[in-house]
Amino acid sequence: MNRLFVNNLTVIDFSYFHPQRGVVGESWIVDVELVGELNDEGMVFDFGHVKKMLKAALDSGMDHTLVVPEHLPGLTIETLADGNQIHIEYRRPDGELAFVYQSPREAVFIVDSDKVTIDSARPLLESHLNTLVPANVRQVSLQLRTEEIAGDFYHYSHGLKKHQGDCQRICHGHRSRIEIYRNHKRDIESEQEWAKRFADIYLVTAEDQMPSSHRHLQHIGYDAEQGRFDVWLNPDQCYLMATDSTVELIASHIANALQQEAPEDHWRVKAFEGVQKGAIASNH
Repeated sequence: MNRLFVNNLTVIDFSYFHPQRGVVGESWIVDVELVGELNDEGMVFDFGHVKKMLKAALDSGMDHTLVVPEHLPGLTIETLADGNQIHIEYRRPDGELAFVYQSPREAVFIVDSDKVTIDSARPLLESHLNTLVPANVRQVSLQLRTEEIAGDFYHYSHGLKKHQGDCQRICHGHRSRIEIYRNHKRDIESEQEWAKRFADIYLVTAEDQMPSSHRHLQHIGYDAEQGRFDVWLNPDQCYLMATDSTVELIASHIANALQQEAPEDHWRVKAFEGVQKGAIASNH
């Protein structure tokens, strides 16, 4: 039996629901391995097809969705009558409503578990990929892993209603590094401060705030190209921005805040959006 592997095939950026942490942004790097017989070309599967077909399948599946654990106690999932909308609620053990979400069905990925982990998500992804490969490929297996980050990082979630792609989905997110330079030297203390401030945070664009019909919960909602999106969250897990929350604007927001604290210093912020991509902002 022959094995073909592709490391760093893609990165799945998503958010998942956790009963204590709330909506948590995450980024998983995907490595893939295919086991099978050689075809007439002497290959298990063409590298080009792996990179295009399998990557596309992953990018159009779990990527940029809200991932929810179907069997989490207190969580209810309802597909509305037309089948195109989904409504989700979570109640704490004391019965208090702690999370409400509604969106187009395609913006949610459901795992057959009581919690979202690499081990609970991987079988669903592998099962789908195994339906796409030719008969000589016996097995497609995935390794999902987080980026090794030596310094500080944070988990953030957001939605970009003006985006034409899947970034418009109201609850997707990233696990992201941050680098801050003060007068051209790394400022570890500032990095730690912002990583703590953005830990498990939902970034709210001011104009997306809505009057809340659920006590103690903050309502964020908007209409986008894919449909209507609404989420009700614990206000303690939200951070308000005057602008949209693109990574360019996140980097500028942090740089501007640092400049207000120390206007005489030169600040440079390198904010990541998931793995190996992001934006840079400075005050000069």
